Amino acid sequence: MSPVVEGRSCGSCTLCCKLMGVEEIGKPRGIWCIHCDPRKGCKIHGQHPEECRNFLCGYLTNAGIGEIWNPNKCRMVLTYAEKGVPRLSVHVDPARAGIWRQPPYHAELKRFARAAAQSRAQVIVWEGRKAIAVLPDRDKELGEVKAEQFIVTTEVMGRDGTMLDVVVLDGNDPRFLAIKARSAPPKSSAPR
Repeated sequence: MSPVVEGRSCGSCTLCCKLMGVEEIGKPRGIWCIHCDPRKGCKIHGQHPEECRNFLCGYLTNAGIGEIWNPNKCRMVLTYAEKGVPRLSVHVDPARAGIWRQPPYHAELKRFARAAAQSRAQVIVWEGRKAIAVLPDRDKELGEVKAEQFIVTTEVMGRDGTMLDVVVLDGNDPRFLAIKARSAPPKSSAPR
């Protein structure tokens, strides 16, 4: 687990208790946890699930992102996954859907996408179970991504040569099985 950036803390923020799923207690993404009082925090703190105890959002752990990504202000929670293909996920509060497309957030996400493209990493915006891939040259709607599906970075031929693309594949899709055979473990999967 990455250390918390000096000067940053959760403070009064409880947005992760709404946006993140908690498998241990069957809490789906996008709804408030029954154990959270949004104004006061976790009502079972000290006895809360291990997933919650171990969770730190990207704002807390990445000194390279600015105050604009404070979840209390932007109503988005950033997370990083490093298994398979690295992924920056942007979990958007349903009450603020589309905020990520506005300045300064969209420009920042494009900057992240350009940096990610060098290593075929992904920048994925989550609005509930609906995913949008932020690529250097475009945003691509991926639709609803199920837990058993995988988000895979590929290459396609464009007018100006090869460019990155992102597709959603089922675990039994021959294209996914071919990728898996070439490079275990799988490239990336949908968050729970």
